[in-house]
Amino acid sequence: MAAAQSGSENSELNLGVQAFKNNKFAEAQDHFQKAVAQDPSSVPARLYLATVYSQQYVGGVEVAENLQMAERAIEQYRQVLDLAPQATEAVNALKGIAYLELQMKRFDEARDNYRKAAALDPNDPESYYSIAVIDWTETYRLRMEERMKMNLKSDASLPAKNRGVCEMVRAKNWENIQEGIDNLIKAIQLRPDYDDAMAYLNLMYRERADVQCGDPAARKADLATADEWVDKTMATKKAKAEKEDSLRSVPNL
Repeated sequence: MAAAQSGSENSELNLGVQAFKNNKFAEAQDHFQKAVAQDPSSVPARLYLATVYSQQYVGGVEVAENLQMAERAIEQYRQVLDLAPQATEAVNALKGIAYLELQMKRFDEARDNYRKAAALDPNDPESYYSIAVIDWTETYRLRMEERMKMNLKSDASLPAKNRGVCEMVRAKNWENIQEGIDNLIKAIQLRPDYDDAMAYLNLMYRERADVQCGDPAARKADLATADEWVDKTMATKKAKAEKEDSLRSVPNL
């Protein structure tokens, strides 16, 4: 447990939160840094500081100053974990680290931290979804690289040109494909209207279809399942939109 907040630390936190809400990140950063300096064992102060660093990081921009901002955020999240926080705080720190690592394309590290977060909070659908997104990203990248080498059309299956390449891609991708499908199903079980997870299930089944090497029946079945998830995604999005419209139409009393 973190030590009780001093009055000055609490003041710095409050000032930082107010600045953060007003998108004054440099000002918020200054206040949170002061709060950490006043009490290095304060989990809230370090979480706030990590968050403001993270907000200033721009994914995909390979500039030293930008990358340094991400590393500062990761360091603060790690400091939180070292302080043996409550489970919710630990999950937030792990997900914070994983998100930044994902943006920095450190896929193995990001997946590992999302797995740790899921182990601490098995009822959080977002960790399972995030693991699956990483799985899909890696499988899609490898498969498309090989398809481009063979100049395959988008509707042609891998074994149509080279069975050996299909078997190689299957061997490398199959574990991630299955993990991704399993995690997306978990996410949807926990959040039945999780349309983003449904959309990725469609993509994952298409990945699996393309490595059903020499098995047209299995490929056809996976594509049919993928189409079903497209329909479920659209139906869920429509239902959510209609619900939001109905809520907006209710007059304020």
